[in-house]
Amino acid sequence: MALSAKLQLRQSQALVMTPQLMQSIRLLQFTRAELDRFIDEELERNPLVERDDANDAGTSETVETPEWSSEAMAEKLDSSLENVFPDDPGVADRLPPDLSAQWKSAAGSSGGTRTSEDIVDIGEITAAVVSLRDHVETQIAFAFRDAADRLIAGGLADGLDDAGYCRADLTEIADRLAAPVATVEAVLARCQTFDPSGLFARDLAECLAIQLREKDRFDPAMQALVANLDLLAQRDFVALKRLCGVDEEDLIAMAGEIRALDPKPGAGFAGGVSEPVTPDVLVKAAPDGTWSVELNPDALPRVLVNRDYYTQVAPHAVAGPEKAFIEDCLQSANWLARSLDQRARTILKVASEIVRRQDGFLVYGVSHLRPLNLRMVADAIAMHESTVSRVTSNKFMATPRGVFEMRYFFSAAIASSEGGEAHSSESVRHRIRQLIDSESAAAALSDDAIVDMLNREGIDIARRTVAKYREGMNIPSSVQRRREKLAVARAGLAVGAA
Repeated sequence: MALSAKLQLRQSQALVMTPQLMQSIRLLQFTRAELDRFIDEELERNPLVERDDANDAGTSETVETPEWSSEAMAEKLDSSLENVFPDDPGVADRLPPDLSAQWKSAAGSSGGTRTSEDIVDIGEITAAVVSLRDHVETQIAFAFRDAADRLIAGGLADGLDDAGYCRADLTEIADRLAAPVATVEAVLARCQTFDPSGLFARDLAECLAIQLREKDRFDPAMQALVANLDLLAQRDFVALKRLCGVDEEDLIAMAGEIRALDPKPGAGFAGGVSEPVTPDVLVKAAPDGTWSVELNPDALPRVLVNRDYYTQVAPHAVAGPEKAFIEDCLQSANWLARSLDQRARTILKVASEIVRRQDGFLVYGVSHLRPLNLRMVADAIAMHESTVSRVTSNKFMATPRGVFEMRYFFSAAIASSEGGEAHSSESVRHRIRQLIDSESAAAALSDDAIVDMLNREGIDIARRTVAKYREGMNIPSSVQRRREKLAVARAGLAVGAA
């Protein structure tokens, strides 16, 4: 069969994603911080784009001086010579005659005293948040005189996680610093004496052991209890009494001491910088009994196209590259303004539909949260599911019941046993927690009992679903809950008797 070249005509349809269309889709799922960074990049790249700061400018012509501005501080901290020691009568006698008169007149006018309003607390101005690493490095500088030991301690501090546990490999540190493993272990033991107690532990058991040693409570019985924390988590008190060699009353007291310890000694220090959540949508009760849904102006960036600058520059852009650049900047600026406006309209449309469908939640709480999915909202507002998914990602809504991510209002449906309206999975989780919180120690509800109670309330749910929801909320089984509640009740009786 001979090979030959041929020309053929073919018609086909395809969706072409232009760069601007792709960027418009990205804008929908940007968070507030990501959108601000994107606009800052456009402001730097495009001379025709500028922020609309009209809403930020105040209507008043005068600007109040901040309480801690440099002008206010200058008024509060008068550091002139005549106000150094107004209560010391001998200071005026030691000054030159011209300054002595000024001293006495100033002291006489002020009465030699300063009111509490004139005293500035420097700690309120300069206080900085201390991180875990800074706190540890300060103690390392005082704990070790030898430079090699300080270097090893710094390597161990590099392995601290946010909870204060040392995740570093001692062998790797010893090889890297050419130090014996025994020396690294000795430095680690010294670091484990740092404040707060429990730092540099390698696991939970060691963290608790360090704190108990400091309290002089790490006796053989407590050692056995700390070595079997898994049994304590399972509330297997029968096995623990046998392993620890104590009676039930002593075991309950020991378990109470364990609960009083800090399992994460490093969590109280500052971690990474977290950005506060700014709601994108504000939901308020309207006077007519409905809900008012509006965009938060603080989370709504606005840009303007500087057409005045364009009219000034465009006539001078004669060369091809210059003219292409200014035209591209104008097109990009117009596209950005339209895209931001479309993004705001889309968010408001999706949020309004969510509020309309979740009216019961806003009025009565989570027990009246209705099942909702992306398709239901997309069909109601004539949009694609992917668009709704992008809009609700990392967007927050401020309601009278708190600030919630938009994804919170979407939950699976659980059928009704009476053939009525389906129940939201989130409301079912809430009901399961209510039932468990109200149970007594003598009658802890099993998963089968919870299924029967929910069926009587019109919720058709399987036992495995109840177990999955319970485990997802970190609620132990009925046997473990019964043991824990009985132990707490007996501990309370023992304390009352004492």
